[in-house]
Amino acid sequence: MTGAGRRWAIVPAAGQGSRFGSATPKQYTALLGRPVLSWTLQSLLAEDSLAGVVVALADATDERWTALPESRDPRVRTCPGGARRELSVARALAALAGDAADTDWVLVHDAARPCLRHDDLQALFSELRDETVGGLLAIPVSDTLKRADGRNEVAETVPRETLWRALTPQMFRYGLLQRALTLSVERGRVVTDEASAIEGLGLRPRLVRGHADNIKVTNPEDAALAAAILHARLATPKTKNRGETAA
Repeated sequence: MTGAGRRWAIVPAAGQGSRFGSATPKQYTALLGRPVLSWTLQSLLAEDSLAGVVVALADATDERWTALPESRDPRVRTCPGGARRELSVARALAALAGDAADTDWVLVHDAARPCLRHDDLQALFSELRDETVGGLLAIPVSDTLKRADGRNEVAETVPRETLWRALTPQMFRYGLLQRALTLSVERGRVVTDEASAIEGLGLRPRLVRGHADNIKVTNPEDAALAAAILHARLATPKTKNRGETAA
């Protein structure tokens, strides 16, 4: 199961962003006059090789979603999301049934990661081209890590040499990812990313080094940083990410 296959993308966007501390879900928070989700989808849709993108939404009548120009892109479709990430991704995979072959690639990308670089996407495609399992963008951990005890005192310093921070997209074959998520749901095992579901099958996804500016907007400070990253790219044409246009 190596070599070429069509590529699809899934964007789980059903979360309410409770940690963001706003009545507006974080994926609709404005960055430079456009919602986070709009930037995220633009970075994916700039890739011509994607056959389609499925966005899992909390509400089929989501007025914020229909206001996005990307919602009218012919390659974009939606499906109902779930209460947890893996349920949203599983439903998006089901929405591709009949279109995606088991050997097609599926990229799952966080709705709240608006700063994906085109070069990182190409690195993912290149390094996983002949992989049988798949893999994910990630970056080696550079900070010193401490493990805390129950009183928030340092229990130990954790060696960081083999630790990586997982990013997205995470890219796996359609049939394999569907099997991994189905098994996780059947066993009631909560998975925080697609790679951990694949690991549950006893497989080892490949880590593909990305860039640290592919940040996830989780709190207002992240939103300010993401806006600064996007503004810098727009202001510097030679490093502007493919597909980005001024707001």
